[in-house]
Amino acid sequence: MDSTAPNFSSAAAVAAAAAAASGNGLQGGAGGDRPEDPSKQNLAQVTGSIQKTLGLLHQLNLNVSSFSSASQLPLLQRLNALVAELDTMQKLADGCNIQVPMEVVNLIDDGKNPDEFTRDVFNSCIAKNQITKGKTDAFKCVGHVKGNQHGCV
Repeated sequence: MDSTAPNFSSAAAVAAAAAAASGNGLQGGAGGDRPEDPSKQNLAQVTGSIQKTLGLLHQLNLNVSSFSSASQLPLLQRLNALVAELDTMQKLADGCNIQVPMEVVNLIDDGKNPDEFTRDVFNSCIAKNQITKGKTDAFKCVGHVKGNQHGCV
């Protein structure tokens, strides 16, 4: 497994990061919600742009599925709005400096949930932690036996 995390600044990578990110980058406070820092605010803007793009794509799907000559102008307007939103998303994505592990990008490309990657990494860490704990407990036992202390179980 390649542990390098390439540095992406494309809209697709930002979309992957937004899909994999938990929360919206906002924290509660007495003065209401406020962004934690500019990079999280930028990520929130990109996430909003992605959601707006998905909404436009849904509207386009509806327009195309019920297309008639009378609906040509609204279809063109929605296409122009989609192009403008994609341009906005690209500009916002250029301001994001997010590292997404290739495994996450590959999972998304395969149509899988990026949470699977997080769960697998978490389970791997737990297993390694248990192995390390077993080794340290064994060394403690060796120390107790050498010191004629029989507190080892």
